[in-house]
Amino acid sequence: MARPRLALVPGEPAGVGPELCVRAAQRTWNADLVAYGDGRSLLDASDRLGLPLQLVPPDTAHVAPGQLRLVEIANAASCRPGTPDPRNAAAVIAALSRAADDCLAGCCQGLVTGPVHKATINLGGIAYTGTTELLAAHAGCEVVMMLANDIVRVALATTHLPLRAVADAITADGLERTLRILGAAMRTGFGIDTPRIAVLGLNPHAGEAGHLGREEIEVIEPVLARLRGEGMRLDGPLPADTAFLPARLRGVDAVLAMYHDQGLPVLKYSGFEQAVNLTLGLPYPRVAVDHGTALDLAGTGRADPSSLFAAISTCTRLAVGRKERRP
Repeated sequence: MARPRLALVPGEPAGVGPELCVRAAQRTWNADLVAYGDGRSLLDASDRLGLPLQLVPPDTAHVAPGQLRLVEIANAASCRPGTPDPRNAAAVIAALSRAADDCLAGCCQGLVTGPVHKATINLGGIAYTGTTELLAAHAGCEVVMMLANDIVRVALATTHLPLRAVADAITADGLERTLRILGAAMRTGFGIDTPRIAVLGLNPHAGEAGHLGREEIEVIEPVLARLRGEGMRLDGPLPADTAFLPARLRGVDAVLAMYHDQGLPVLKYSGFEQAVNLTLGLPYPRVAVDHGTALDLAGTGRADPSSLFAAISTCTRLAVGRKERRP
């Protein structure tokens, strides 16, 4: 197929996102990258890094290392590395929205996003809980968050909730919906016809036959039984403390954790620098870095670009895979 065109959004201009994008522009990729954001921030970052950067129009056919296509979305105020300015919140959101528009329209075949500073967006007068939620509302669909590296893929049944709210948030309907989205993404995005998914229990020892909680018996097990009847390959509910042993993961295509800190610490320990964050269920691939704005590193040139590089590579593979498997 033709090279996919990927929208690249640096995120918070005072964070490490612009610097990481400049480093990405020094490489040759198997996709055509188009940045959506403030050109001045990117050029300032290139000056700080001592790396060449020429910004070219978004319809430029061929670019060389050191060049980057740009859809200009100017910030309202100049910014200093490490010091976010709420006046730029609207530009950050506009870059995400414009890139998502172009993905929905087919102008881009995937979206790669840098880190966004949630507090600054909200201080700028924009109600914002996260880019995942923003893109889901924009596309009008339900999504699932999954983090992945070369060792394991971990999807989440619930995301950013207080621990005391997790049990009530795990419902039969929600769990079934999550598993269907996860299974479909494994097929369409990763080319796995019959994915094997390991589903963790909520409670210690997966409830110990009801002695440590009944969510496994009353909610999780009935959903798994029903979906197995439709042909889905589902293991569990499994005790989370042993589910990530290498022998248990052998042959498993993805793990579904019941809550954020049940699965993600293991994934990040196994390879944080190469981990990426995927939004499953969108009409296009979306892959984000698995780290924050790192304001303490912004402007120092010490930010590690590995996660962004992994995000670009992953999004490229997903975009190509979707195109090849499209009927």
